[in-house]
Amino acid sequence: MRFSFACLAVATWLVMPCVAQQPARTQPAAAKPAVAKPASPAPKPGAAASNATAPSTTGKAAPAGKAAVPPAGGAVSKPAAKPATATSTSAAKPAVVPAAAPAAKPAPPLPANLGSSDPDTRYRNGKTLIDQSRFELAMDELLPLTPPAAKYSRGPEAAYLYAVAATRARKWAEAEQMLNLLRTEYPQWPGLSEAYFLQAQVSFEQGEADNALRVLGEIPAGQLRTQQQAMKATYLARLRDKALWQNLVRRYPQDTTVARAYAEQLVFGGLYTDADRGQLEQVVKQFSLDRARYTPRPRAQRKSSYNVAVLLPFEFDDPSWETRRRLQFVTDLYAGLKLAADSLQREGRSLNLFAYDTGADTLGLKQVLALPELASMDMIVGPVYKSGAKILARYAQQNQIVAVNPLSQDGALVQDNAWYYLFEPSLATQGRLAAEYAYRSLGGRPAVIFHEDNKDEAAFAEAYKRAYESLGGRVLGVRRIDSNNPESLNAGFGGVDLKSAGHLVVASDHRKAGPYALGVMQSQGLTAPLLAYASWLDNPSISLGQLDRRDIYFVQPKHLDATLPGVRRFRQLYTQQQNIPPSVFAATGFELLYYFGSQLHQNGPGFQQQLANSGPISGVLFQGIGYSNQAHDNQYVPITKLERLEVEVQNPVGLR
Repeated sequence: MRFSFACLAVATWLVMPCVAQQPARTQPAAAKPAVAKPASPAPKPGAAASNATAPSTTGKAAPAGKAAVPPAGGAVSKPAAKPATATSTSAAKPAVVPAAAPAAKPAPPLPANLGSSDPDTRYRNGKTLIDQSRFELAMDELLPLTPPAAKYSRGPEAAYLYAVAATRARKWAEAEQMLNLLRTEYPQWPGLSEAYFLQAQVSFEQGEADNALRVLGEIPAGQLRTQQQAMKATYLARLRDKALWQNLVRRYPQDTTVARAYAEQLVFGGLYTDADRGQLEQVVKQFSLDRARYTPRPRAQRKSSYNVAVLLPFEFDDPSWETRRRLQFVTDLYAGLKLAADSLQREGRSLNLFAYDTGADTLGLKQVLALPELASMDMIVGPVYKSGAKILARYAQQNQIVAVNPLSQDGALVQDNAWYYLFEPSLATQGRLAAEYAYRSLGGRPAVIFHEDNKDEAAFAEAYKRAYESLGGRVLGVRRIDSNNPESLNAGFGGVDLKSAGHLVVASDHRKAGPYALGVMQSQGLTAPLLAYASWLDNPSISLGQLDRRDIYFVQPKHLDATLPGVRRFRQLYTQQQNIPPSVFAATGFELLYYFGSQLHQNGPGFQQQLANSGPISGVLFQGIGYSNQAHDNQYVPITKLERLEVEVQNPVGLR
């Protein structure tokens, strides 16, 4: 009987792409506008003129759904009224009514007789642990069963299951080593096709596309054909290296999936130049591709003035105080964008802003995107809610217009899209860069990582662990915690030898996590360095003195140094216009448009390649911004530390 793990193999690679992350953690902490979804109904989309503090319900200069057209000279007519603004001088936070937290599900019991001397028991335990997502425990159970010397009748199956567990734990080296053993020592195993399939995924994940395609080519003809095509389409869509693409096309000249993916990258991925015309024509003809789809649009030329659409949930149709207060962050964000446009205008770099009200749900956004004038924009900014971000990402790719999300930290949004950018660093990027800093600065000391039991913090912790280990550091443990549950905190921080840890990482914005972690360290007399989120600096349950006395490093993407000339000037101009100091959302709007607006004027609308070839630079307001190495989320994350009660950046741009 043929042994088949095909379903398990497909399930494995399908769940492995980056963990979905919720958008928008900002500093100061606690404001997460991209996660909250208002319950009010969506109004019809409407446009407001750009030369205003923010669009207002009385200031619509065009019919609903139509952008105000700038008069001669590029200026945009000014609305008659200014929206209400909050009098608070702190960063405006959208009001979010938290839903009742569901009761935590108890963890399933561990299988009996772990580490049993009976190989069948270990085999069953390994399968159970994989089902429970306890992958490292599953690897421990299965490993002794895998070598031929063990003489276990299910040795090949145990080796494959071990590789599955290692893949799901993102332990690529261990997975590859076991798959090589399986292929070498058990060449007659009937399930070898699934092993090839899984090894191809491991190669793709490690950036070895050529080897992945070669391994897939070793699968017997007709087996796992649909799954192979799906895997290749998924991973090839992420390749941005043009030289690698040209090598793949030469090495696999008959592979339809490779040819189609390359054509997609040329036409929709921003890789096309006039020199590629002949090769693209050959690919279209050879593989009978849709010529209309794969005919590149004329590359946009540099202009003296550019049009930028701003898609935000202003909710004009609901003027209530509660809605205005809840959406204060939107008003602040737009005011920052407008101030950046004014600053660029004074420098002779004209930008016309067209603000569209997308409403509270995706219906309003879809109505705006259906407007013909959107396709003629040079750039799009927005939206702030996750469901809308996915829709705009597809629109940007299909219409080949660069779009920038101002608040999201969801790296999955830009993973396969050359036309969509995150202004923020994703959670995975924050984890990776924090690990790289810690390894350099702390001498590679062993780490113990704690993270909240949610996708955001799990993504941070996973990226931290992966990056730290890839540099040669050791991670002694990764512990999940639920700071709403005292039992979870006790269990998370218990049962692990913290005294052997060279440093601790606590990935949590929760207000109980910081005090609890510091209490544990104090009770155990621990003095090891600690890496945490910058939201701890605003936690009323922790004094700045506590944080200053310990060796604590903060991941602080939105650090603003009030002593810098650019920050002081921005604060002065903004306060003159708005009569209140700027919030972090206003600063975000300004920095975003000033940076990307400058890119438009320097390189034209298709500036992806120029962006990829430049490293992080100091921002006007924030510490740094950059999209090097084909990244589409910000690749600079400030690491800060309290020194004499003053926040100091430990890794300034140029000293990363």
